[in-house]
Amino acid sequence: MKYDVKSLKAEEFINHEEIEETLQYAAQHKENGALIDKLIDKAEKGGGLDHREAAVLLECTLPDRNARIFKVANELKMRLYGNRIVMFAPLYLSNYCVNGCTYCPYHMGNKEIPRKKLSQDEIRREVIALQDMGHKRLALETGEHPVHSPISYVLESIDTIYGIKHKNGAIRRVNVNIAATTVENYRALHEAKIGTYILFQETYHKGNYEALHPTGPKSDYAYHTEAMDRAMQGGIDDVGIGVLFGLNLYRYDFVGLLMHAEHLEAAQGVGPHTISVPRIRPASGVEVDKFSNAVSDEIFEKIVAVIRLAVPYTGMIVSTRESAETREKLLKIGISQLSGGSRTSVGGYAEEDKESVQFEIEDRRTLDEVVHWLMSLGYIPSFCTACYRENRTGDRFMQLVKAGQIANCCQPNALMTLQEYLEDYAFPETRKIGEALIQKELLQIPNEKVRKIAEENIARMHTGSRDFRF
Repeated sequence: MKYDVKSLKAEEFINHEEIEETLQYAAQHKENGALIDKLIDKAEKGGGLDHREAAVLLECTLPDRNARIFKVANELKMRLYGNRIVMFAPLYLSNYCVNGCTYCPYHMGNKEIPRKKLSQDEIRREVIALQDMGHKRLALETGEHPVHSPISYVLESIDTIYGIKHKNGAIRRVNVNIAATTVENYRALHEAKIGTYILFQETYHKGNYEALHPTGPKSDYAYHTEAMDRAMQGGIDDVGIGVLFGLNLYRYDFVGLLMHAEHLEAAQGVGPHTISVPRIRPASGVEVDKFSNAVSDEIFEKIVAVIRLAVPYTGMIVSTRESAETREKLLKIGISQLSGGSRTSVGGYAEEDKESVQFEIEDRRTLDEVVHWLMSLGYIPSFCTACYRENRTGDRFMQLVKAGQIANCCQPNALMTLQEYLEDYAFPETRKIGEALIQKELLQIPNEKVRKIAEENIARMHTGSRDFRF
């Protein structure tokens, strides 16, 4: 089967022969200093890299070039995204599932895990608990089940979440991570005003994918891999992709991930809004030791750095699967979104439940602790949802980033939403460090008019006004 980046057939845009040839090419050129310098120079200009070029940098064994890869990744991240870090939390609705995924405790054969599905009243309690932390952005998660988690249940839940106003709290953006579905269902999600549709491929190696997904609807490799095209056909222009590193050889999935991004750009006109980089973690009924492709911290950090060079305008997400130490390193080389105060069990925010977690959390700090930590490192924790609410999604968002307008739009929005958090939810020490950071960062907004408006809006928050945005 021939490689075709614009094809809508999974095995043509994620072509096995192309990946194998790319890996061979990368291995042959891993010490080619002249080529590697040329590729880093290209990436430094912000134009990105294709999957074969990126594979060469990932394979590079030259210490001085590797040091430069990390340096340029940091510079690109700061140039395009600044020091903003977008905050979110996952919300698990149900762990009923008809799939047989061998790495996930939700698989239907797992008799150890208690099964739960939240009612709309229980969802309200969860959302109020999240609002009381200070969250404004959620990622909905649910197992695949035609009875317990039909699209009607997901849509009803989204409507419930958007309708909850508690004190000064409100969820302003609901991202959705549910199983691959039809164009019609994606259209319904779009009409429900979701933010980003997220779906991880887990692995792009077709043979390994089918072995890891022996039963259930998810076992259909092509249907799953082609889901983002159907989502975009349904009107969703912000999509998030990712693989679960550790399931398969990381080099193969790294290349497949970038090929998927290239495909969406070529076939749909806009690449992924986000790329996530989870690593496999222990969970009930899942023995991590059985998965022999574990990715070391050193390799993992390089994967993140090279992805930043390859797709500079794409947001990158790391969750609480990773430790605080690892997350701090990744922030410097590409990550632009973090979860905080997360629970990975159904109903885990209103009342923590350790028996039904999807995976173990490494970073168990509260949201306030994460916010304080980020600010102490010089980052701006952002609760902004303005682009989604102002219809700056898909290619319109990418144009904003490429035009260098982040400092005049996203930066003031981040500062105003941070001030909201400080007013309503922060502990005293967090508020103290946050207000000093805001005053410092306001001076970095290039446009004087924008800066003045942001200052006025922040001042108005002291007397109860909320929800300002550019």
